[in-house]
Amino acid sequence: MPAGDLECCGTPCPLPLEPAIHDLASRILGLAPSCGPVRLVGVDGHAGSGKSTFAGRLAEALDGAPVLRLDDIASHAEPFGWTGRLRSQVIEPLARGETARYSPYDWRARRFGPPRPLPPAPVVVVEGVGAGRRALRPYLALLLWMDLPREESWSRGRARDGAEQREFWDGWVRAEREHFAGDPSRPFAGLLVRQRPTGYELLPGPAGTAESPPPLTQGDGPPAMW
Repeated sequence: MPAGDLECCGTPCPLPLEPAIHDLASRILGLAPSCGPVRLVGVDGHAGSGKSTFAGRLAEALDGAPVLRLDDIASHAEPFGWTGRLRSQVIEPLARGETARYSPYDWRARRFGPPRPLPPAPVVVVEGVGAGRRALRPYLALLLWMDLPREESWSRGRARDGAEQREFWDGWVRAEREHFAGDPSRPFAGLLVRQRPTGYELLPGPAGTAESPPPLTQGDGPPAMW
């Protein structure tokens, strides 16, 4: 069964979105565009921290906003050396209000595939390790950080990918440590995202926010704050 789905009469049905994500989506739409007509929203965190799932839920709350996964931009040869490719294939076209076209990387075939369009939607979610890096931050309307410790994140990622990816993970951990040592993202996050049994908790990030709306609550769960 796909993650994030329920079985409804034998057919996968999406899980209901929690209030915190709906509130976040509405506030993102109230932000000023950051890259041409687009509000780029970065979802960063350690590998295995739940970025893809959260980004998908947020995109759903944003009426199907496009999600750019940085796994499609990175490669075996350049796990973090992709800023030039991202700028030319994605950032510059979106900044002009044009449809971007990027070539997603196939991690099994070890090559880039045919171009894929990315329209200049009101919001584009950029998800992946390094979404809040120095070269990308000037184009972000908001940076979110999945607040899960790196060792726990990596343990979850290794368990998810299995023994056949053990060698890849050993190399990835070294690369990620090196990347964040020289170009950290968390200190620049506007919000920290923590996954709870009842949903997500959103807390003010180290970068702070311009305003402090009242906290949201998700049923009997912990408060979610902007």
